[in-house]
Amino acid sequence: MADTPGPSPKTFSIRPPKSTSSPTPQSTTFTPPARSWIEGTWYVTHSSLPLWNDKRNVTITYDLLPDDKVKDTTTYQAQSAGSKVKTISGINTPPPDNPGAYDWRGTGWLKIATSHWEILGWGDVPGAERSEEAGGAGEGKGEEEGHRWLVTYFSKTLFTPAGIDVYSRRREGLPESAVEGIKKTLSDLEAPEVRKLVGEAFEVKHDSEEK
Repeated sequence: MADTPGPSPKTFSIRPPKSTSSPTPQSTTFTPPARSWIEGTWYVTHSSLPLWNDKRNVTITYDLLPDDKVKDTTTYQAQSAGSKVKTISGINTPPPDNPGAYDWRGTGWLKIATSHWEILGWGDVPGAERSEEAGGAGEGKGEEEGHRWLVTYFSKTLFTPAGIDVYSRRREGLPESAVEGIKKTLSDLEAPEVRKLVGEAFEVKHDSEEK
């Protein structure tokens, strides 16, 4: 019996992190998304970062700034009922030698905190049903964006281990076939650290409605 059609792993073009691997055809041919493509709100649906292991409703909103900088605002809640929404904000500056990468510095009391992260892959799931709720970057974006996905890699810092995140424009996340395709593509990279992180990844829960 034939399987239900779904995105093939070959659909997902994903590079290894430049900060952990030698140049390969995958990394040298990588084309990052336009800044306007990542603008708006994303739902973190899967992660290997311990920071999110006991959290829910993790979102990241990107706002464009002059000089190619990007402001991000991360919101999250503890898993316990009635927990308050907490916020982390920072400014991202692109390094000159790694397209699709950013150096992050916190704002406010987190100004001393820094990190480095890279976009490993991005795209739109083929054949995914489109919805007005798929947006997040502005009114009416849903039909234009379809079912966008983004994979990011965070380098190790003094306070956090290296990790990967999978983002979706939708609260309910990507189709399971897409998640598996992304994981397989990541695991097939010539990057042992990334394969290890894929094995450590877990689902980040989101409430069905705003609490």
